[in-house]
Amino acid sequence: MAKMESKAHPHEELINGVYEQLKIVLEESKQAIYVYLDDHHMTYNQRFASLLGYKSVEELSKVREPFIEAFVMDKSQEILVHAYRHAMEDKIGSCIEISLKKKTGESINVKIILVPISYMGELLALHFISKI
Repeated sequence: MAKMESKAHPHEELINGVYEQLKIVLEESKQAIYVYLDDHHMTYNQRFASLLGYKSVEELSKVREPFIEAFVMDKSQEILVHAYRHAMEDKIGSCIEISLKKKTGESINVKIILVPISYMGELLALHFISKI
């Protein structure tokens, strides 16, 4: 899921810009949300952090493992990667059911609506998550 950094728009600026663009949705949605550019550049809302057992977005942001390893149960990794690839390569949205990994290592079953979005010429994946 890695992506090379663009010289015109460094990834840190991109993810900060996406956050500002989606700020109202991220802060006011009743769903957990995250936006994924690559394993080092993503943004989350507080509901996503809480869903996974983190006290804050800041605490969640300190996790340095690749997203798929840190937050997705082994049995669900292929499903999420497949949906992500379709979003990035074919511009297709998906609705999938997977198991996420909480901070404690426990599993939580979720439904994810994953859609591709474009910001400053870069593709990102926007995820809306509901506990099932």
